[in-house]
Amino acid sequence: MASPITPGLGLGSGIDINSIVTALVNSDKSAKQTQITTQTTINTSKISGIGTLKSALAAYQAAMNKLNSATSPAFSGFAAISSAPTVLTTTSDNTAVNGTYTIKVDNLATGSKVASASFAGGASSAIPTGTLNISQNGTAYSVAIPSGATLQSTRDAINTTLGAQGISANIVTDSNGSRLVIGSTTTGKGTDLIVSGIAGLEIDGSQIMGTIPDPANPGATLPDPNSAGTIGALAADANLTIDGLAVTSKTNTVNSSVSGLSMTLVAAGTSTVTVATNTTGLQTSIQSFVDAYNTLVRTVNSLTQATVGADGKPTVSAAMTGDAMPRSLIADIRKELTTPGPGGQLSVLAQLGITTDQKAGTLNFDSAKFTKAMTSKSLGGEVQTLFTGTNSTNGLLARMSAAIKPYSQTGGILDQRTTSLNKQKSELSNQQMALDLRVTSLTASLTAKYNAMDLLVGQMKATATNITSFFDSLNAQASKS
Repeated sequence: MASPITPGLGLGSGIDINSIVTALVNSDKSAKQTQITTQTTINTSKISGIGTLKSALAAYQAAMNKLNSATSPAFSGFAAISSAPTVLTTTSDNTAVNGTYTIKVDNLATGSKVASASFAGGASSAIPTGTLNISQNGTAYSVAIPSGATLQSTRDAINTTLGAQGISANIVTDSNGSRLVIGSTTTGKGTDLIVSGIAGLEIDGSQIMGTIPDPANPGATLPDPNSAGTIGALAADANLTIDGLAVTSKTNTVNSSVSGLSMTLVAAGTSTVTVATNTTGLQTSIQSFVDAYNTLVRTVNSLTQATVGADGKPTVSAAMTGDAMPRSLIADIRKELTTPGPGGQLSVLAQLGITTDQKAGTLNFDSAKFTKAMTSKSLGGEVQTLFTGTNSTNGLLARMSAAIKPYSQTGGILDQRTTSLNKQKSELSNQQMALDLRVTSLTASLTAKYNAMDLLVGQMKATATNITSFFDSLNAQASKS
């Protein structure tokens, strides 16, 4: 704040008014300004610390979610490998067992694709108003066809109404006209589409579309323009053998034929599926877990531990030194590390070579001890159960995520702390404004008083000078006479 005091000595008194006023104002201001400055520094540091802690928890939560992903399991106790991924791909869960399987895929599961008879007028051909009924495997769907509809608008109505059910339509045009082609993502025998209710769009999907001789190729056939039905072949189940045992599946995902294995069929052919303990993958995932935990602990330590000088005594406090909340957070998370999990012979992390550094609070991972445990005790499935649990809540990863939720969630402990600190910041700002106003007012008041004093002193000096001059004049006259 600029000083309103005009620098220089008082004209009347010769006193340095500026220095006097500044000293008096600073003396009055000092205690309160020191208090505000100190509290503002602490407040700013704590707000920054809460932000850092929020970011650290968000990163830790993201790591836990990734490791606990249901679609890309990081803790699969067993690894299933297909020798021919172009034939089938496979994954395993913690109920799998070591083994090798020969899988021969004879044919994939297929869905229904049907076509109407040709419309000579093309996509703009008029379609009667009414209700188009499409049934599949005993389930009926209705599509309203308004007046003035065309083949194209009918296609659009089907897509809008039945897209969520996996049924879609398009238009295919050849030299004979345009056909409405309807397909389904549902696969398996008996899922053929049946269409009725609108003249010209009756399609019996349980029948193959009729053909006529191809005049350009004797012995060959072409689709009959006047025929409707299934294109190519009826919907079919997937057929495969597993070690010579015949298996059928409505879909191309085969989950229950081999315990613990899920297979996605890609094409006809043969593949060998090998299932083995996922030692390398589990070690990588455990190391990722340990690294994520240690990163969070180190962040909390940096926010709470004061800098120590050469004499071993704390010199500079950290942003949250003395704050119980970060310690409570770590305690809540660490509690889950020592809580027995849902596994059988494996229930605590120490059995996998994971221990706690008593000084730093971080985790140490002994990969040699882990490998020995996996080799001697075949704990692959147990490791998966320990980390991901037998349900969505009892695994270590889920429990750790639940432990930090009260802190990280919207409106949670960290948000409440941030709100409180921002309120304190606003109050300190108001206190600073009030102090600045007081300093301005006091400076003006003291300056006015000292200027008035200086004026009075100047006037008194002038009077004294006049009196002295008067008596000097009298003395001079007396001497002449």
